[in-house]
Amino acid sequence: MQRTLTMSNRIKLSAMMFLQFMMFAVFWGALATYVTNQKWDSMKPWILSTMPLGALASPVMGMIADRFYNSEKVLAMSNLVVAVLLFMAGRASGSTEVFVYLLLALLFYMPSWGLTATIAMANSPAEQFPQIRVFGSIGWVASMLFSIVALNLFGTTIDGTSIPFYCGSAVAVLGAVVAWMCPATPPQGTSRKFSVIDALGLRSVALMKDRNFAVFMLVSMLAMIPFNIHFAFLSDFLAAKGFKLLTATNYIGQAGEMGFMLLVTVAMRRFGVKWSIVAGLAAMVVRYAAYYLGAGDMMPAIYVGILVHGIIFGFFIVGGQVYIGKTAPADMQGQAQGFYALMTFGVGSLIGTFVNNAMINCYTTRNAQDLLIGEWDKVWMISAASSVVLLVIMTLLFNPKLETPNASSSNG
Repeated sequence: MQRTLTMSNRIKLSAMMFLQFMMFAVFWGALATYVTNQKWDSMKPWILSTMPLGALASPVMGMIADRFYNSEKVLAMSNLVVAVLLFMAGRASGSTEVFVYLLLALLFYMPSWGLTATIAMANSPAEQFPQIRVFGSIGWVASMLFSIVALNLFGTTIDGTSIPFYCGSAVAVLGAVVAWMCPATPPQGTSRKFSVIDALGLRSVALMKDRNFAVFMLVSMLAMIPFNIHFAFLSDFLAAKGFKLLTATNYIGQAGEMGFMLLVTVAMRRFGVKWSIVAGLAAMVVRYAAYYLGAGDMMPAIYVGILVHGIIFGFFIVGGQVYIGKTAPADMQGQAQGFYALMTFGVGSLIGTFVNNAMINCYTTRNAQDLLIGEWDKVWMISAASSVVLLVIMTLLFNPKLETPNASSSNG
């Protein structure tokens, strides 16, 4: 069935993406620095693991949307819960409290990345999804305005403090309202007999029988280990190099992402799914090579590494969501997108958080200003080398059949 996208639905879906990613970006970008400033060293990998731990709930939430309730209503209720929990995280004063509130908040939030993809692709052609998803990137970039306004109007920086939690809470309330207004996306799997596999949201694991799907999932999971060090720990590196507006500098990459996201559709039509995803992995190699140079005397290279984030996220992550949307059956879309989120931002990022934290601790030390200084060049060299290996594996072993824009359009 060929889906059409009305202007009304385009506006609603775009606003959904904008707020959904803003509510997370506003507090996550400088979270590592906040934890470092609080000197919660022993809890740091656990607090930064709340995102991947939260993604573990993605298949379950996808199952609920596939079988029981409209996806937009599940998203709206989840956002309200997130708003309350982020507010409580802002009020918390101890590392354990912050960890618990953030973990609970992200158990409800992280499944939204799959849910928003499900809602958008259920109400528009899969190839137009990047045009809607780009508003998530715009929301991500717009989140840095909170810190810029605070600095310019009040002469203070909120990066590295608890204030961003309150900002995220407020945006989550707006996100709940917008989600409720989104086009109805009823469950498609209500006729299927319920099972324990459904209860765990793991029916989509059956898709792993396809070799290309399995290669894509496994490489994507492993690729999140080097991806995670930018996503979770970049603010520590930027602080060590003397940057002040950590969130704003970090999110320059999301500004570039807005343009690259619009190219995903064109690239998939012209070059196919495989080479679009491979291009995203190649950009990750460029990122860590640039950070390696930036760790030395070539400071401008750091901006290159940040700017290519748009290619990585747009072509690799969002391109992957499009691939899932075109591959999974209609009655399994929520679970399949949730399974992708589980394997990448869940399992892969969880492993990456602890591996990268250990690697950073191995090569850096805390100075008198609580900055992590040391051999960052070795950190980035290892990240670049692992990215090269994964790029080669994906290039050689991933050969999907969905290489034309009209292929299997009824499935995604």
